[in-house]
Amino acid sequence: MLLVRRPGGADFAPGAFVFPGGTIHAGDSGWPDEIRGAAVRELFEEAGILLARHGGEFARDRHSEKVREQISRGSAFDIALRELDLTPAFDRLVMFTRWVTPAQLRRRYDARFFLARLPAGQSVRPQEGEVTDWLWISPEQALSDPEITLVYATRAIIESVATGDDSSAVIARARRLRDIQTIEPRVVATANGWEIVRDA
Repeated sequence: MLLVRRPGGADFAPGAFVFPGGTIHAGDSGWPDEIRGAAVRELFEEAGILLARHGGEFARDRHSEKVREQISRGSAFDIALRELDLTPAFDRLVMFTRWVTPAQLRRRYDARFFLARLPAGQSVRPQEGEVTDWLWISPEQALSDPEITLVYATRAIIESVATGDDSSAVIARARRLRDIQTIEPRVVATANGWEIVRDA
C-alpha cells in the first residue's frame, strides 16, 4: 500500500504517514459522485496518480503530465480532465470503511476510505508541498516499523487489512461488503488519562 508523509507544518497529522486524501472542493460537485471525485483529485494532487481513463484505456504517465500542464496554466483539475477527454475511473474505487472523528474534538472529519490499484504505466509523483515523503509498504511492516508514525485511524485501518492476503483478495472482500460500517471513536477519561476507544 501507498503511504505519504504529511509536512511538518500541516494542519492535520504533521509528520505522520497517512493515506492520500483531503476534502471536497467546489469542482468535485460537477461529477456524479462528489466524494469519489474528491478522492480521484486528491490522489492526483498528493501522489500524482491519475485514476482515470482516456477512451477505453487507463491513463498513463503521459496523461498525468498533460493534466499537470493544464493545471499549471490555470485550469482546475475537473476542467483539465474534461479538456483532455479523461474520465475519472470511479468504478475502480472500492469503499471499505467510513470514519467520523470523536464528537469531543474541535476539528472533526467524516472520512471515507477507498481501495484502488495503481494503474499500469503510472508512477508516484507527489506534488511539492503536499507531502514530504512516500513509500510502498506492506501493512505488517507499516505496523511494526518504529520509524513510521501513524495516527489512530490510519493504524486501525491498516490493522483491518493486515490479514496476510494479497491485494486482490483484500479488494475482492471489500467489493462484497453490503453495508459500509461507520466507525465513530469516543474519547473517554480513564485512570491513565484520556484514551480513544471504539465500539467496533
